[in-house]
Amino acid sequence: MVLLTPTYAVLDVQGIGYNILISLQTYTRLADAATAKLHIHQVVREDANLLYGFCDEDERQIFRLLINVNGVGPNTALMMLSSLSSDEIRAAILKEDINTLKSVKGIGLKTAQRIVVDLRDKITTSGASADLFSKLAAGGKQKNEALSALIALGFAKAPAEKVLDKLSTQTKDYTVEELIKAALKQM
Repeated sequence: MVLLTPTYAVLDVQGIGYNILISLQTYTRLADAATAKLHIHQVVREDANLLYGFCDEDERQIFRLLINVNGVGPNTALMMLSSLSSDEIRAAILKEDINTLKSVKGIGLKTAQRIVVDLRDKITTSGASADLFSKLAAGGKQKNEALSALIALGFAKAPAEKVLDKLSTQTKDYTVEELIKAALKQM
């Protein structure tokens, strides 16, 4: 590696320097590396030939899924991967957590909704994370059902959501009924 900055790296490959755009995730993992292997995604445009580099295949896979969403280009996808980890993006999509996606600079409500709608069936879970993501997806559904029930009971949405968020961070797996009961005790 010839040069490493938070936004790009220059790799020397047999005397040729390649400028590769990277995310902060990749930058962090490359910070101490003298040599590196990057998974590359090439974008050929009329006016440029761009290389995007990723430390692992999972990050590149998320990048490729994101750029296939209408309104999300390579730079926006790279910004998302710099703001959130691959697992956080995957979890936000599976939980349909629009607010997490909106927290990324350049992502508005419509784009966040489009990302969720377009990718929730395409997102895959890999390895040991599969159980975590299935629990997150189930927990999100249970939380939404409990929130709807609390609103129907006359509670304001914001405080109810805050209590449910607090309960969802606990290690206990709640059914919808248990979640509603526990939330009622705290409201």
